[in-house]
Amino acid sequence: MHRPVSRYRVAGSVLALLALAGCGSSSGGGGEEPTTAPATTQAARDKGPVCVGEAPADGLHVLRGGGFRLPGDTGVQYAGARADGTTRTATLREGARHESGQREWKVKTGAEVTVSGHAYTVRQICSYRVVLEPQSAEDKAALAAAPTSMESAGGPADDPLCFTTNRDVLTAAADGFPAKGETLALVGNGGVQRFPTGLSLTVSYLDADAGTAGVAANCAAVPVATYEDVRVGDPVEFAGVLFEVSQITERAVRLTRTSA
Repeated sequence: MHRPVSRYRVAGSVLALLALAGCGSSSGGGGEEPTTAPATTQAARDKGPVCVGEAPADGLHVLRGGGFRLPGDTGVQYAGARADGTTRTATLREGARHESGQREWKVKTGAEVTVSGHAYTVRQICSYRVVLEPQSAEDKAALAAAPTSMESAGGPADDPLCFTTNRDVLTAAADGFPAKGETLALVGNGGVQRFPTGLSLTVSYLDADAGTAGVAANCAAVPVATYEDVRVGDPVEFAGVLFEVSQITERAVRLTRTSA
């Protein structure tokens, strides 16, 4: 008899580790000049803290390894993070998805970042997300606008459902997941699990021997999160909902919902 395979990786176009990139300017709060940089991956062990700063209620959440479309036909990506046990910084890149030649810059909480003429303040940096607050009333209103439909149509038509701070949309997205304290199981067979507001989740790889896995998310044809090398106990977020990795087996990654 053959021994069971305890380690495998599942490939797919939505699962490719993205060399997320961007350009722009930052000032104040420790932002640095944009520089061209190679792709980054999540460190196997994060020194923490998990989060620094406070997330405002109307802040937009850019998830680790993913992009967020912004007003003005642009976007921003959370390309990399660094933590030394006492503080945390993030690498942001302009553009909702990777394109060659993009630039990046490093920020800390309080940094003011201008993306294609639109100004944002970095309010919170976590291992799993960066929270930005638009500085203009116009951008806040655009992000909070109600969609014409709550039904997912697929592709870029889902932008109002995938890249929003609208409370009705976020509530609908949250209602599509198991309740707080319950578990969402993502089977590591290359399948895609879809949710009502256009989000799809899949397991990019499982390594039961090492106790690590990768989980990827897409929405409106944009990779919105790429969590690499997650372990039991690590936090992840999808559509504004927080989960904790509760189990990694040879067959599945189980996520327990931790937020309401």
